[in-house]
Amino acid sequence: MEWHSIPELVRWSAEEFGETEAVVDGRVRVSYRELGDRVERAAAACVAAGLRVGDRVGIWAPNSLEWIVAALGAVSAGGVLVPLNTRFKGGEAADVLRRSGARLLFVTGTFLGTSYVASLRRAAGGGAGEGPLPGLPELAEAVVLAEDAPTGFWTWKEFLAGGEGESAGTTGITGTTGTRGITGSSPSDIIYTSGTTGSPKGAVITHEQTLRGYDAWSELAGLREGDRYLIVNPFFHTFGYKAGVIACLTRGATMIPQPVFDVTTALANIAAERVTVLPGPPTLHQSLLDHPARASYDLSSLRLVVTGAAVVPLRLVERLRDELGVATVLTAYGLSEASGIVTMCRRGDAPEVIATTSGRAIPGTEVRVVDTVGRTLPSGRPGEVLVRGFNVMREYYGDDRATREAVTPDGWLRTGDVGVLDEAGNLRITDRIKDMFIVGGFNAYPAEIEQLLGLHPAVADVAVVGIPDVRLGEVGKAYVVRRAGSVATGDDLIAWARREMANYKVPRVVEFVGELPRNASGKVVKGQLRS
Repeated sequence: MEWHSIPELVRWSAEEFGETEAVVDGRVRVSYRELGDRVERAAAACVAAGLRVGDRVGIWAPNSLEWIVAALGAVSAGGVLVPLNTRFKGGEAADVLRRSGARLLFVTGTFLGTSYVASLRRAAGGGAGEGPLPGLPELAEAVVLAEDAPTGFWTWKEFLAGGEGESAGTTGITGTTGTRGITGSSPSDIIYTSGTTGSPKGAVITHEQTLRGYDAWSELAGLREGDRYLIVNPFFHTFGYKAGVIACLTRGATMIPQPVFDVTTALANIAAERVTVLPGPPTLHQSLLDHPARASYDLSSLRLVVTGAAVVPLRLVERLRDELGVATVLTAYGLSEASGIVTMCRRGDAPEVIATTSGRAIPGTEVRVVDTVGRTLPSGRPGEVLVRGFNVMREYYGDDRATREAVTPDGWLRTGDVGVLDEAGNLRITDRIKDMFIVGGFNAYPAEIEQLLGLHPAVADVAVVGIPDVRLGEVGKAYVVRRAGSVATGDDLIAWARREMANYKVPRVVEFVGELPRNASGKVVKGQLRS
């Protein structure tokens, strides 16, 4: 590894890959040298706006060149990136901004017909604060990644202009590495992920963890200079930002961000841009294979697919290889608390290994499976998956108790996932202790959904479980106890949920019950609901 911080990686890639295309976003094509210049300018603007080393920086926007430049600029100025899920509603986004104490926010303008600024103003427009959103008193500055912005917000152009008098050396990009105090052990980002309590917890990951993890990912995947990488995975997720943007920077691959997954658009991008690399959840690849017009697009450039986040059918692996001629298909497993990467298959693994496991521990890490009292189990026996190594988060931001519960004194991360190791060390995830389920590649946490549904006036009690779905893999089903006198229907609750939470969290089925099954300690017996 040749870099100790993300700004050092940005500077190195600009020098190393020069005029190689770095980003293709619609009609805009940017070389690595130009990307380095743009990131430097954004970093200078962050410094001019008063960003201090360690300040948290929220970013709530879809995949785009502006996202890449704003995020890398903020991190290069010493900021700690807090990516927000673009499917969040205003209240959900405001909650994460509040919890993280974000000082600066980059936000998209209108996306998919929704004004993100307006939704934030509804959620956090009132309060005692004096910044752009009074309900978020620690938020000093907000930048709209567009040409227009309401009063109190910067436009992207205005924000960048504000840094023109700032010395480039202060950003640590063209200046000496670490000028602003950025080292490998400095936090680079906080990825918020809900746990069993339903309240978001922020996994703090450092520069060194990010760089080491995705240098390893790139090496195992075989990513190389000249690759053209269609990044459909959202940048707010490690699969999009780190296995996408950071990985491309390490190898000089071209990034082609796609803001929304649309099969026809993806097919057109692959054909027009001669895409070679297409990671994503199995549903993405299944959609491409099954598209009725697939034969009219030239997909022969594809050579590398990395998937995971759900069960991968053997048939899918075979079809990618046989029908599309994809030379390398790999599966992987990770979680935010482990820098997004724990295990990965190797090139040359048999299709059965790729389809039935998530591969072996990445270099520099250990994986073991334990019983309920922490004893290591032999291969073939299911238990909780534990991880130890450079990739384990530094902490949950501002939550010492949750950190102690998640990470043992000797450094083992309790993943909350149930898995089985085979004799070769390949890991197969079989269940989720935390009851999480995955909707089209997005992690859905029942406790969080239950808390939100519990706000509906018709709901006296509720439990949510994941159920199989042909298209999305899994979706939520809510078991609801009505309040006395209520006549709300399942359709009423689903319609309400669509207004209050991200779409992937919305239960697709509601079943009304007289009471929820509970054990002696009062906990809902979800296994009984699933059966």
